[in-house]
Amino acid sequence: MIRKAAIAVALSAALLAPLVATAPSTAASKQAVELSVAAVTPDYATGPNMEIKLSGTVSNTTSAAMSGLSIRLRYSSQRFADRASMQAYLSGQTPQLGLISTSTQLLNQSVAANGSTPWEFVRTPAALGLNGFGVYPVAVEITQGYTSLAEVRTVITYTPDQPGQPRPPKTRLAVALPVIDQPHRSDDGTFIDDKLAAALGSKGDLADLAKIATTAPKSVTWFVEPGLLDDLDRMSQGYTVHGKDSDQKIGPSAAAKQWLDSMRSSLAAAPVVALPYADPDVTALAHQGLDAQTGRALVLGGQKARALLKRDVQTAAAWPVNGALDDDALDLLAVGGVKTVLLNSANVPPQQPTTATLDAAATLDSVAGPVTALLTDPELSRLFEAGAGDSGTLSKQRFVAETALISREEGPNPARSVVIAPSRRWNPNPALVNTLLKTAGKLPWLQMTQLGSIKPGKVQVPRAGLAYTDQDRKDELSAKYLAPVKDLAASALLTSQITAAKGPSAFDAAVLRAASSAWRNSTRAGRSLTKQVQSTVKADMAQIQVTGADRPRTLAGTDGKVPVSVRNSGSKPIALYIDVTSNDPEVLTIGSGSEKPKRELLQILAGQSGGLNVPMTAKSSGDATVSVQLTTADGLPYGKPVKLTIRTTGYTGIALVIVGAALAVMLAAVVTRIVRRRAGRKPASSPRTRESESV
Repeated sequence: MIRKAAIAVALSAALLAPLVATAPSTAASKQAVELSVAAVTPDYATGPNMEIKLSGTVSNTTSAAMSGLSIRLRYSSQRFADRASMQAYLSGQTPQLGLISTSTQLLNQSVAANGSTPWEFVRTPAALGLNGFGVYPVAVEITQGYTSLAEVRTVITYTPDQPGQPRPPKTRLAVALPVIDQPHRSDDGTFIDDKLAAALGSKGDLADLAKIATTAPKSVTWFVEPGLLDDLDRMSQGYTVHGKDSDQKIGPSAAAKQWLDSMRSSLAAAPVVALPYADPDVTALAHQGLDAQTGRALVLGGQKARALLKRDVQTAAAWPVNGALDDDALDLLAVGGVKTVLLNSANVPPQQPTTATLDAAATLDSVAGPVTALLTDPELSRLFEAGAGDSGTLSKQRFVAETALISREEGPNPARSVVIAPSRRWNPNPALVNTLLKTAGKLPWLQMTQLGSIKPGKVQVPRAGLAYTDQDRKDELSAKYLAPVKDLAASALLTSQITAAKGPSAFDAAVLRAASSAWRNSTRAGRSLTKQVQSTVKADMAQIQVTGADRPRTLAGTDGKVPVSVRNSGSKPIALYIDVTSNDPEVLTIGSGSEKPKRELLQILAGQSGGLNVPMTAKSSGDATVSVQLTTADGLPYGKPVKLTIRTTGYTGIALVIVGAALAVMLAAVVTRIVRRRAGRKPASSPRTRESESV
């Protein structure tokens, strides 16, 4: 590993840096020399006369040759008392070592501009005064005259054989490695960027993860985010990337398919845990009333991981963002079936502070019963995620030393377990990680084991419970961010509840992507994704609508039935209710006499229309409006109410008046005619006979 003198001050502030370069006396010299340690062999010494070799290079970073350089080895015969004192030394918090090796090397030839020259020290534990088991400090320093130009600090682990003394129990070591990225799709068919293509390249993070997986021991437990697998699977089939001006269609990605095939093969015999789909911010969801999304993410995550890895996976373990959660989030996970949580050790501190390394397993209480907390070791975990330029030499020395000290620590449970887990969204260095994993497998005081084998012991150090700080709460996705996500979740639920089958929503995955913890540090991108999904859900809901809303309906007479029709332009059968209410009850009421509107579940096939004839009664003539609300079978409103105009005419009453008047006129005419006919007729004379006249 190389460290410039120019960054010595910054390194002294980094608590766990594996090495420190000492600041020289002048600004010019700070940028002049680089000192690197290429190898320290063996990893640990076991006898007083075993040779220990340290080697590396001195580099001149200036444009002129440098002469008069010397390199020397500093050491101390006093071992570190504990891990904390070693940390203080390596982070530059303690003074330089007082002892200097008698064989200071003078670099006789000058170091050319932008050139380098090798160096090497070979010593034995006896020569360095190492007199028993322990970890001892050493440093390599380069000087020019009396000026120190740069220094690299490291350690030597000495484990001499101790005949007749029992060996301490081995420390059980479990390693968890994450395969997590941010969501790259909005809805299932649209990518918001094409960053995964770069990650699959030879220098990309995903390519590095695949390299680690091919050589990692089968004891390593992999925490895989299924949404990432889902994105890559979609890429392997061809995909569309949303652009500012237009969308871009991209053909099937051979790199995505190759990566998936490689991971399936590499992880076939290793323990795999499926994280909740899209890695949602569980604590934020618990605090903002989005409980259902956590349960859905757990179920969907398991389904996708099994399908895409083509094997069974574990779903009863979770690794929350930053390795921290509170009781609310723990309860949500426990109700969803989670029995184990991987947490930062600071999230579950001991009741009494201690410098000793505590056992990794602890028990937490939840509403669903006890949950096992596996607590990561922060120092060892950081060693697995050093920068890409780290050769791994000094990190390996630090790893050997840390684990050796742990193995000799006293405590209530000497046969302790330790868990290593780098940060969830890390930049893996395959060479470094593979070196540390191989080293762990060879150290006689360690026993590599799977994460699932670590259980709380009968005797546990009392813990203070979950320590979720105010800063942890501030780091969550905010209520402001999640408000539109909550609305989106409600709309997405409707798209499934309106269907006759009532299966999971096709937008469940999209909602979970919007709720991903990845947006904690990128809320703008998260909001953009949420808006895109909202548009897609809105368009999907618009496929089911009341027809003819812009055309008035006519109610002929004081009462009658008005048809209300619904069109299903979607691809699935639907089941819904149609609720109609009058907005002008003084003009129009729903129902006709004793006939009340019947609330019937309406079934409409895909691509078909259906409807009801709604009885209505008009109290007067004129226009009135009614509101038509579609609801799911469970009574959830589907979309906004639609207003229809009903035109009432009162034609039946008018017709009766007209008919009555016509009948009256006709009757009067008939009577008049009869009277006139009778009035115009003369009376007949009485018949007389001659005989009567002549009596």
